[in-house]
Amino acid sequence: MADSELFISGIGISRNVVSTIVTLAAEKVEGVVRVGGNDIASSLVSVFTRSSVPAAQAVESSVEDDELRVSVHLAVFYGYPFTQLAAAVREAVAAAITEQVGVQVAAVDVCIDSLVFPKE
Repeated sequence: MADSELFISGIGISRNVVSTIVTLAAEKVEGVVRVGGNDIASSLVSVFTRSSVPAAQAVESSVEDDELRVSVHLAVFYGYPFTQLAAAVREAVAAAITEQVGVQVAAVDVCIDSLVFPKE
């Protein structure tokens, strides 16, 4: 299962481990509802159609030139400027990976897949 591991700086790291680190860091950022942009309706559809997207696909990772590249898909709250929110997520994710794994992060791509409106 070499496809489920990333090899960087002489070590192999499970993509699931990277996904967990990214998820924990991103979900601490104010304005982020959750990692994974599926809303409740599409989650219900996936239950009945068996076409659900695995949670691991909410975070994608690869290694290029011995640096880690990450993409994270988010559901965010309405009212937070996207560029500021994305910058905060990039900073949090890069810091968490550098601290926990000890490798350089080349890029953190932030994909805002859904928007959650507050109930009034």
